[in-house]
Amino acid sequence: MASTATRKHTHPETARFVSQDAAAERWGVSVDTIRRMISSGRVTGYRLNNRIIRVDLAEVDAAFRPIPTVGNAGGAR
Repeated sequence: MASTATRKHTHPETARFVSQDAAAERWGVSVDTIRRMISSGRVTGYRLNNRIIRVDLAEVDAAFRPIPTVGNAGGAR
């Protein structure tokens, strides 16, 4: 009997590795921004089959960080 391969389906909110398009859409930025983040080393790009590039969603999320404001900067004026 031939075995059939089963593909594990993940929900977008639980996916670890996503396309550059999906990462860009999540953050409302262009795919070029995600590519620049990979090129600069801010996030790691993972290549599959010499063509497909995926990024770790947690790593992309961590690259975007809040900007401190006067109210939460911790300094006294």
